[in-house]
Amino acid sequence: MKNKLFPIILIIIAVLLVSSVIPESPLYYINWALFSAIIIGLAMLGFFWRFEKSGATSREVAFIATMASLAAVSRIPFSAILSLQPTTFMVMITGYVFGPQKGFMVGAVAALVSNFFLGHGPWTPWQMFCWGMCGVAAGLLAGQAKEFKFVTFTVLAGVCGYLFGWMMNIWHWVGFIYPLNLQTFIATYIAAMPFDTLHAAGNIAFSLFFGRSFFNILVRFRKKLSIEYLNKPPVNMLKREDYNVPE
Repeated sequence: MKNKLFPIILIIIAVLLVSSVIPESPLYYINWALFSAIIIGLAMLGFFWRFEKSGATSREVAFIATMASLAAVSRIPFSAILSLQPTTFMVMITGYVFGPQKGFMVGAVAALVSNFFLGHGPWTPWQMFCWGMCGVAAGLLAGQAKEFKFVTFTVLAGVCGYLFGWMMNIWHWVGFIYPLNLQTFIATYIAAMPFDTLHAAGNIAFSLFFGRSFFNILVRFRKKLSIEYLNKPPVNMLKREDYNVPE
C-alpha cells in the first residue's frame, strides 16, 4: 500500500481533470475554485502519505520542523514588501541538500506556519503546494551531485519565482475573477507580472548572497544525521577480553 497510494492519487487527479472538461460529466458544472482546491488537496495528500511511510527518524522530523520554522519566520519581516521574501530560497536549498521529499515538507509546513501570523484563507493550501514543489524542483536538480551547482541553482530559483506566482495566479483567477475566459486569464497574469518578477529577483539575490554558505552548513548537518554501518568481525575472531566477561 505504501508504494501504491501515490500512483492511485495521481490516477484519481487525472480522472477528475478529464471529467471536468466532458460536457456530459457531472463535474463539468462544478465550481472551479472548489474543484481546484480538491485537486491541490489530493496532491498534497500523496506527498504527506509518502513522508509518513518513509520511516523518517526523530532527528529528521526535528530538522524539518526547524527549517520550516526558520523559513516561516524569515517570511514575516518581509511581508511589507509584496512577493519579496527568503522563504522560497530556504525551501529550495533544503530540497537541494536533503532531497525532494524533505524539500516539499519544509515548503508546505513553512507556508502553514507563517500564515498563522500573516493570515489563513483559501490561498493557504495553494501556497503550501507551490512552496513544496519549489523544494521538489531543487531536489530533482541536485540529483546525486555532491557539489553545489551554483549557477544552475540560481537560475532555477529565479524560474521558481515565476512558477510560484503563475500557479497562485490560477487560484486567484478561478476564485475571484469573473467571467472565466481567455481575456481575464491573460489580464490576471499581466497584472501579477511585477510581483512575480520581484519574487524571482529576490530569489536570485538570496541565492547569490547566501546560496553557497547555506549549502555548506546544511551539508555538514546532513553528515551529522547520516549513519554509517561498519562491518563487524566474525564472533569467533573476537578475543575473550573483548566481551568484558569476568572470570
